[in-house]
Amino acid sequence: MNKSNDVISENPVKQKVLTALQRVLKPLVRLALAQGVNYQMLLETLKVVFVQVAEEEFKLDEREQTDSRISLLTGLHRKDVHRLRDQPDNAQNQHSLVTLGSQLVGLWVSDADFIDAIGNPKPLPRLASVGGELSFDRLVARVSKDIRARPVLDEWLRVGVVHINDDDCVCLNTAAFVPSEDFDSKLFFFQQNIHDHIAATTHNLMNITPPMLERCVYYDGLTVEAINELKIMGESQGMVALKAVNARAIELQAMALTSSAANQRFTFAMYFYHAKEKQAPR
Repeated sequence: MNKSNDVISENPVKQKVLTALQRVLKPLVRLALAQGVNYQMLLETLKVVFVQVAEEEFKLDEREQTDSRISLLTGLHRKDVHRLRDQPDNAQNQHSLVTLGSQLVGLWVSDADFIDAIGNPKPLPRLASVGGELSFDRLVARVSKDIRARPVLDEWLRVGVVHINDDDCVCLNTAAFVPSEDFDSKLFFFQQNIHDHIAATTHNLMNITPPMLERCVYYDGLTVEAINELKIMGESQGMVALKAVNARAIELQAMALTSSAANQRFTFAMYFYHAKEKQAPR
């Protein structure tokens, strides 16, 4: 007899959590299978996450976290725990690969120098010798003095973030940094956005105060035409809020550059998901 199954069956809260996790994991498993990640690969990753969370968030006050305690918390063998605690956290190394691009686009779609009268990002002369302070060269320099504009432009042209018009101006293709071909960049934002959304809901489910903002609008029984109308409305209204928060965040970040207390980050996001309803079993 499986004792763990007996414990779960006697605890309805655990069963509800497992049922919820099963649904949450479905799109993640879909991605895994589409990219050739099988069960054994995912299982090893799951072990790593269990060890990391137990290590970081379930410590006893003023006591060193041990392999034995992590083994007790997670159900993993102590040898596995010892092995996995020595592994580097590779996820942190991806942050710098995409952050520069998101900062550049954030500046381009919000700073008064780089947007037109109705708030759209201006086409920017490619070279500072032509456009001066209102050029793509200067946009990059505003964010980083260490990276030249040309490599950034070449990469953005490759992945479809920008195009160059007949006047040799760089034009932003989208109002947000969503490359059409760069899988690594999209994967970075996938993990960043999904992690933060789930972290906010987990925070609230655990009744930690103050609660975090996590709201949605949900309706079913709609036609495809209705979905298309609401999708356009959601995107346009959502972008108004995103641009406003983005602009203020840039201002506050600049004001906090010399503050030792500037050690906080945030994510404010939106999404619109739609799918055909599954028929209820008869």
